[in-house]
Amino acid sequence: MSRRQLEELFASARAERRALFLPFMTAGLPDPESSVGIFEAMDSADGYEVGIPYSDPLMDGPTIQEAGQRALRAGTDLAGGLDIASGVVASTGKPALIMTYSNVIFQVGPERFAKRSAAAGAAGVIVADLPLEESIPIRDALNEAGVGMVLFVAPTTTDERIERVAAAEPLFIYGVAEMGVTGEREESGGRIARLSERVRRVTDTPLVLGVGITTPDHAKAAALHGDGVIVGSALVRRVLDAPTPEAARAAVAADAKMFAAALR
Repeated sequence: MSRRQLEELFASARAERRALFLPFMTAGLPDPESSVGIFEAMDSADGYEVGIPYSDPLMDGPTIQEAGQRALRAGTDLAGGLDIASGVVASTGKPALIMTYSNVIFQVGPERFAKRSAAAGAAGVIVADLPLEESIPIRDALNEAGVGMVLFVAPTTTDERIERVAAAEPLFIYGVAEMGVTGEREESGGRIARLSERVRRVTDTPLVLGVGITTPDHAKAAALHGDGVIVGSALVRRVLDAPTPEAARAAVAADAKMFAAALR
């Protein structure tokens, strides 16, 4: 039902002419025991992206790399990350997306991973380093388990490839707003409008924009062109810099409210 819940959220948001706010946070921050509380603090969100800590996150920049290392040192592995995702879904009643890397999935096997993600209540899975051509085993396993697959496009993606991504029927299309690894930017979104236009020409699959969206103004600009906006590094940095879990919750709660307001 979590996948359907997210699909219904996209439909209602379109009717309201707004974009969904889907913040990212690394599971296990600031520590495994406090992690669900960080997501709960972002209660102005429509749903959540739960990052599984990984030792070699190729798509992620220094902030999320640091977050992953801290969470791994504290003992948050795949099982722990899925437990946190399950807790987020149960506690908030909102859909959660699992964000991970292909090696994590292939280590346990796509079928087992898909079943465990479904058991955690995940609406969908984002695999940051998985190209379309190599996604079939994971996509098939997730579809069998009732969990959606998210696929990427970027400003450099050809029109022909966008058509192939759309034909794979992803839960939504993740539009990369800024080239390069994730991280905070002073400016964001210079190529979003053109990318959105190209995606819209071939599909009405929801388009969610992320990477480099750092401020509420960035998010507001992105929301003009997408069905959802993901904010990651800016919120993760708040948790990394906070002296206590309580301070971390307060910091992300305040920022999440500002981002959510910008999207409405």
